[in-house]
Amino acid sequence: MNRVLWQPSPERQAYANITCFMTLVGERYGVAVTEYAALYEWSIENPAAFWDLLWDFAEIKAVRKGDMVLAHENSAPGALWFPDARLNYAENLLRQVNNRQFAISFHSENGKIQRLTYAELCSRVSQLTQALRNDGIKAGDRIAGVLPNLPETIIAMLATASLGAIWSSCSPDFGIPGIVDRFSQIAPKVLFVCDGYTFNGKAFDRLDQVEALLKALPSVQKTVLVPYLHSEPPNVINKVSLWQDYLADFSQGQPIEFVQMAFDDPLFILYSSGTTGPPKCIVHGVGGTLLQHLKEHKLHVDVHPGDRLFYYTTCGWMMWNWLASGLASGAELVLYDGSPLYPKVDALFDLIDKFQINIFGVSAKYLDAIKKAAVNPKNTHNLSSLNTILSTGSPLMPEGFDYVYESIKSDVCLSSISGGSDIISCFVLGCPILPVRRGEIQCRGLAMDVDVYDENGQSLRGEKGELVCKSPFPSMPIGFWNDPDGSRYHAAYFEKYPEIWWHGDYVALTESGGMIIYGRSDAVLNPGGIRIGTAEIYRQVEQVDEVLESLVVGQDIDGDCKIILFVALRKGVELTEPLKLKIKQQIRQNASPHHVPAEILQVTDIPRTKSGKIAELAVRNIIHGLPIKNQHALANPDVLEQYYRFKALVS
Repeated sequence: MNRVLWQPSPERQAYANITCFMTLVGERYGVAVTEYAALYEWSIENPAAFWDLLWDFAEIKAVRKGDMVLAHENSAPGALWFPDARLNYAENLLRQVNNRQFAISFHSENGKIQRLTYAELCSRVSQLTQALRNDGIKAGDRIAGVLPNLPETIIAMLATASLGAIWSSCSPDFGIPGIVDRFSQIAPKVLFVCDGYTFNGKAFDRLDQVEALLKALPSVQKTVLVPYLHSEPPNVINKVSLWQDYLADFSQGQPIEFVQMAFDDPLFILYSSGTTGPPKCIVHGVGGTLLQHLKEHKLHVDVHPGDRLFYYTTCGWMMWNWLASGLASGAELVLYDGSPLYPKVDALFDLIDKFQINIFGVSAKYLDAIKKAAVNPKNTHNLSSLNTILSTGSPLMPEGFDYVYESIKSDVCLSSISGGSDIISCFVLGCPILPVRRGEIQCRGLAMDVDVYDENGQSLRGEKGELVCKSPFPSMPIGFWNDPDGSRYHAAYFEKYPEIWWHGDYVALTESGGMIIYGRSDAVLNPGGIRIGTAEIYRQVEQVDEVLESLVVGQDIDGDCKIILFVALRKGVELTEPLKLKIKQQIRQNASPHHVPAEILQVTDIPRTKSGKIAELAVRNIIHGLPIKNQHALANPDVLEQYYRFKALVS
């Protein structure tokens, strides 16, 4: 069992929302649950009772809840949650309309700050809702945004949801092909765009893209430009309205008329990474998104009203939607736009002290980067407000856990979390009343019947296998857009194990009830018939001081798998034979001889998706002479050129 790095204090356990929830389970159902393991088992054995109680505990605002919680409970897909309910997502996020508490605090890398109270936020959403309704927007219409992580982006999403329309967004660093690949499939009626964005001290103008984008999206009837780089953008395209002009004719004080929707009516459209074909358009429902996010925020992250919640994210990643839902728990959202390492490498820690952030969310790769840069916030910042650190995007290595407790803060709940755009939430995540163990995700999510299967569908304990979910849950996607018979949706998640959700992660459940993720199962290496998760190799390689990042793939040769390792090294460092030997020894001694790569090759950068995930499959396709269908789905597609040059060497 892995070493405990942190234990919640008795006071923290007593104050936690989940402790109160366990008391309510006893009062309503006569079941004594005093620890997480018992609550988890009860929740997966009694899913209808769990979600019914959570609805009441979270004080969901709805014109009707209905008596039935779950119909067709043994069908996956096909289960129906709260089939008679009528509610509105935006109404639940704007419940504190008269609250003078801050709802949003925005900070850009160049120092721009904007703050809105809940009352001010509601007022601006009201204006935009009126403007959209005036343009004929109704329930089911699609509204899209190509925007930075701004208050206006939250406002546009909430106005969309208030009308029962469907919101979908990309970040402005997407190129036109990547945006068109996504939005052309859903045919939006309204498009919100910005005049540009900043990153790492540079301004990137995007006005020149707007006209081309509109030509490629003929469904767009109204385009609204949010000024960001310029207060009055020059050369505004004909028929494009400036944000302030679009709202000017509508009252700020008018109450919002929230359109009441069915639980499974569509709310958001998210996208798969799109590196192996056109991105899949994943449709998420009103009630499932709201209820699942409230569960995760209140019970797993322990968000209380007035807490300041931060996640470093763009609007093209599901963590933006997850962050936005924090308003439903009465949190203050801290939004940031720009590079997390600019104007200095510890810039985000300045943000913690400036806004007194309580819950700080970043990627595992960000923690790796500041660890490599020897950042020591414990000695340079106050951080007294910080009680929780969240990490996702890739597995957080055990050494990353050590770094947090040694160099950031010793008394903090470090919650590694994992799920995805597929479910707009998490399968495994943290818990404020459980200990944090080195290298482990703390627990499986409440009412998520998560298990580990072998290839034959048999449960595994302490062994590596496939992450599955054996029962329906409310945030299962409604389906894919333009998939009328559901065949593509079924093939994506239910083909491998019939009526069991297959997620595609290679994982193991630990003795303590936590989980370790070893990488994507479609990228698992198989030398000599031994399955190896890519994260197992990354953990060792990135302990080598000269290595900044790495990417590993398997090359199929003569019925076996040859491991190819690519490394990006510190500035000025060359991949010499002694360094190759050092890397191989690190892997051999701390993993196994089976993990040692046959080839180690130097590159300047590692290809990534827009959400920051390592694009292993794109490189694997190059190694095998296969096409990469959507290079523009990558954040840095230009780096692939150097991988093509290696093709002859490794074949």
